[in-house]
Amino acid sequence: MIAWDDFRLVRAIAETGSLSGAAERLAVNHSTIFRRLGALEEQIGARLFDRSRAGYVPTPTGEEMVRLAERMGEEVAAVERRITGQDLRPSGELRVTTNDSMLIHMLTPVLASFRMAYPEIRLEVVVTNSSLSLSKRDADVAIRASDRPGDALVGRRIASIGWGVFARPDLVPGGRLEPGDLRRHDWIGFSDALSGIKPAKWLRERVGEERLVYRVNSVLGLAEAAAAGIGLTVLPCFIGARTSGLARYLGPEPEMASGLWLVTHPDIKTTARVRVFMDHVGRELHRQKASIEGVDETQPAAHEPTAV
Repeated sequence: MIAWDDFRLVRAIAETGSLSGAAERLAVNHSTIFRRLGALEEQIGARLFDRSRAGYVPTPTGEEMVRLAERMGEEVAAVERRITGQDLRPSGELRVTTNDSMLIHMLTPVLASFRMAYPEIRLEVVVTNSSLSLSKRDADVAIRASDRPGDALVGRRIASIGWGVFARPDLVPGGRLEPGDLRRHDWIGFSDALSGIKPAKWLRERVGEERLVYRVNSVLGLAEAAAAGIGLTVLPCFIGARTSGLARYLGPEPEMASGLWLVTHPDIKTTARVRVFMDHVGRELHRQKASIEGVDETQPAAHEPTAV
């Protein structure tokens, strides 16, 4: 009989292409993975992987086990969601995913107030620019900047994230930036990992690739580079307004806007800890809506620059 852990083992090796990668994913050491794979192949009397310089490649038998492991994993995740959805008390662990810029400039005070209101709920925050799967229980709740947060998910659209042009005042003589002036300046842009988002497209069309003198794969990196005086850049208005030394010269620009979503999986939406989290965070973020959309009158504009 092949154990469920054996299927997980084969899937981890196939997905990572190495024993060391599988060991890291399964939180065991390399020698354990090596012994378990050898024992499993001996047990079933078939080789599961071809070993080469490129890594571990599944044989036809291995591929069959991987496919079955994927189906089994989906079923296990579905059962976990249904069981979790029956929980009636606001307690236990809750895994939340978001990106670094939202966590630092928007969410940490909100999460702190949630912890004070619900001390029996333990939060784990997973920071990533990729979209973790809520169906596979990679996270319970996602706070996403997206126009399409996931068709199979439920939640609410909190606001439209407004983006504008920000720079240090000394880089914009006269304190005004006209649309025709854009190509006269050095700009900070996005590296390939973020080249598909709307602000990156706006920069390509309005500024041109040749004027992008510095690229980075993090919105936080954009803000820091702009504050250091490397060039002008585009930022979510709520980040630009809170970055010392920057002033906003254009925006919010409709072509760069994206939605801010708070979403979860339908199977766990009635779970007590998920429900109270969605309610609390949704309410607190709604209070910041003007700042998020870039229409907050307290944000510094170009004629009211923040002191360097």
